[in-house]
Amino acid sequence: MTPAPESRSVADSFTEMVEVLLPNDANPLGFALGGAVMHLIDIAAAIAAHRHARMPLVTASVDGLQFLCPVRIGDLIILRARLTATFRTSIEVEVEVFSEALASGAGERRRTGIAYLTFVTVGADGQRPEVPSLRLETDEDRRKADAAAHRRAARLEAKRALTSSAT
Repeated sequence: MTPAPESRSVADSFTEMVEVLLPNDANPLGFALGGAVMHLIDIAAAIAAHRHARMPLVTASVDGLQFLCPVRIGDLIILRARLTATFRTSIEVEVEVFSEALASGAGERRRTGIAYLTFVTVGADGQRPEVPSLRLETDEDRRKADAAAHRRAARLEAKRALTSSAT
């Protein structure tokens, strides 16, 4: 059996992406399409997960995706991804989405969304390799890890219910 990889901190994989919302990613009202924002969320989360695990991973679930307010054409869209927890072969990543209005020149950021994504490892031999553990260095890290464990329990229960109802 391969030894578990060394632990890594939340800061080791923190990711921030910034893009301009262009018209091709907006609806007729001039606001970001939810699917376009979801795509960026998945990319930011995947980068953070890969920085931590340093091995192939795939998106397994998206939980708690909330759109709090719209992003307008021409605004910057900022995505901040951080690991909240690791489990044996999976990782949970929190992505916060912000907008920044360029037209006003004020540079003020508004939180426009949040999501939690789970990634699972994929091994060439069909086995799922273990991910490095997450070093929880602050009270905030520990609080987020505890909340992630509760979300994971709910996610696994929902998966069991879906699996049993499908048979």
